[in-house]
Amino acid sequence: MNSHPPPRRPGLFGRPALTITLAVAVLVGAGLGGVALADRRSDTAAPVWKAPPASAAAPASASPASASPGKQETESATVEDAFTFSATGDIIMGSAPNKLPANNGKGFFDSVQEGLKSDLVMGNLEQPLTGDTGTSKCGSPPRANCFAFRSPPAYAEHLVDAGFELMNTANNHSKDFGAQGYKNTVQALDKAGLKHTGAEGQITVVEVKGIKVAVVGFSPYAGANNLNDLGAARTVIEEAAGKADVVVVQVHMGAEGSGMGHVKPGNELFFGENRGDPIKFSKAVIDAGADVVVGHGPHVLRGMQFYKGKLIAYSLGNFAGGGKTLSSDGVLKYGGILHVTLTREGGFTGGKFLSTYLDSTGKPVRDSGKERGLARVRELSADDFGDTAATIGEDGSIAAPR
Repeated sequence: MNSHPPPRRPGLFGRPALTITLAVAVLVGAGLGGVALADRRSDTAAPVWKAPPASAAAPASASPASASPGKQETESATVEDAFTFSATGDIIMGSAPNKLPANNGKGFFDSVQEGLKSDLVMGNLEQPLTGDTGTSKCGSPPRANCFAFRSPPAYAEHLVDAGFELMNTANNHSKDFGAQGYKNTVQALDKAGLKHTGAEGQITVVEVKGIKVAVVGFSPYAGANNLNDLGAARTVIEEAAGKADVVVVQVHMGAEGSGMGHVKPGNELFFGENRGDPIKFSKAVIDAGADVVVGHGPHVLRGMQFYKGKLIAYSLGNFAGGGKTLSSDGVLKYGGILHVTLTREGGFTGGKFLSTYLDSTGKPVRDSGKERGLARVRELSADDFGDTAATIGEDGSIAAPR
């Protein structure tokens, strides 16, 4: 790996420090300690499991596979060597002026709020938060089969109410209303206290439980880190690894549609656009120092695999499509919330997948009791990745293949 400048201490979130819950402690306790920072980029070393300290010991009936992320407990333990993040796929809250959710979006995320809870909550914001800039990419009147979405800047507060803390903007809709619309989006996120990533060269470093976490967004579109330029991708990830303990990649990649659930080698094209080679890209950024890859873009769920001990989630599907902006037909309605626990050294110690779906209005709903998205991810993972597929339990627990 290339040499890097000394790490820079990032600013803290503008809100109270988060404490890890007992449920999360069950997930992370076994992965504490033992690995020196100098060894965190080893391509051969697997995450080392160790017993948690007695003060954080879990009940005998609990295990990383059965722990339920997001539950709030009155008793909590302070753990500084691991953290849990949650992430979602595509989020569109509505499309002004005529396709906005009821009650002006109030309570839009209520059904999924509990499932999102973690030490760091991330999502892919697939729309600008802006007024009409007069520069819709679809023209006026809009061209056929062209979609430009926007929600009022005040809708950033709905993201805050849901628990989101960091939004990815590297996708094909962030500039639906031009450069000014994107600038307005960034201003709205900043005003709401939300971190963001996705601009070309942007490395967003946040501090979570004393652990520096770098999040970098990629897409195949101008103004973002280009997933099709693997050399540049490696460079920005190497830089991110020099600034933080853990590197998380957010990437908008792959062709769209109900028939695009499977991941195959090679570039994926959609309406003439090269939407990247998801497998090659994901392995390239992990080789460069990324610790986990979170994918979205195809608007359907895809499988998960491990590469060199690192989790790749190829697509988390549709999470929100307010105002019926995203289809709720068939497999397009299913999405999920991914929880991942990582040590300070970037080692994977456990995860969880919680199923969601879009209701008839495009609101995200927790699919408790049915978990249809989970069943789909389990099947796709096994079909597409064989021996490298993530081991996903019927309870949604995620583990590296045995």
